[in-house]
Amino acid sequence: MRYLISFNDGAMDHIPAEDLPEAGKAAHAVIQEAVDAGVFVVAAGLERQRASVVATDGLVTDGPYPETKEVLGGFVVVDVASREEALGWAAKVAAACRCAQEVRELMPDPEVEAMLRRAGR
Repeated sequence: MRYLISFNDGAMDHIPAEDLPEAGKAAHAVIQEAVDAGVFVVAAGLERQRASVVATDGLVTDGPYPETKEVLGGFVVVDVASREEALGWAAKVAAACRCAQEVRELMPDPEVEAMLRRAGR
């Protein structure tokens, strides 16, 4: 099962600028641990407030959506056996990034998984 571990934009703003390299190093250590454990899928920080909304008719506007109250700041996706294991990884990410993490199970899609297998991925 894949889980999205994420934090909101601004969640790390409390960290003094001089401590950010240390937090980055700690976060990279957790990612390396997840890679070594074979559970890492992908991770990234997101450009602050830089989003585009593409409508069904193709019209592109600056985003995020106006009704969006919280904006995603960064995420990690892990592929683990249980929610409890995902929560354990989220605790490690939270400690490294010095901010709370939200955990959500990603819905599996057998058709997409079949496409990836056919593509050799």
